[in-house]
Amino acid sequence: MEKHILLPLKKEDIDNLRSGDYVYLTGTLYTARDAAHKRMDEALLKNEKLPIDIKGNIIYYMGPSPAREGRPIGSAGPTTASRMDKYAPKLLDLGLIGMIGKGKRSKEVSDAIVRNKAVYFAAIGGAGALLSKAILSSETIAYEDLGTEAIRRLEVKDFPVIVVIDSLGNNLYETAKEKYTEE
Repeated sequence: MEKHILLPLKKEDIDNLRSGDYVYLTGTLYTARDAAHKRMDEALLKNEKLPIDIKGNIIYYMGPSPAREGRPIGSAGPTTASRMDKYAPKLLDLGLIGMIGKGKRSKEVSDAIVRNKAVYFAAIGGAGALLSKAILSSETIAYEDLGTEAIRRLEVKDFPVIVVIDSLGNNLYETAKEKYTEE
């Protein structure tokens, strides 16, 4: 099923999303990769405030290439989500509502998604140039010294993603594998 959703995600949006749904997101989301997640985790361990309010927001695991002239951002494809698995459950428990990446997630992340009624989306790997066309603006808001791994606020319009793990724990990677390996 195809859905168009305005960000931030609302509880009813998440309740109605199912593994395998095609979704077009419009609104604000944030980027953070490995180094930014490590810094956020270190801040939490020191009882420091995070540089962004993650409550009710989505983090896109992406580090863009430099912007071409006249564009807000360069190629903006997803990075492998499992590299953030050691940080994701804590962030979900603190109110993160969604993540966008590529690839499988650990059982701990899947359990945290269900526990917190969140969602994991996949963006198509290798399509970074195409995905960048859905990004209207990009602003570095934290950890500028990390370069492409800095935290950015993106404004997106009809950003295409697929629901991989829904709030009930249904996992597209598992169900698709079962479906296509049946005889």
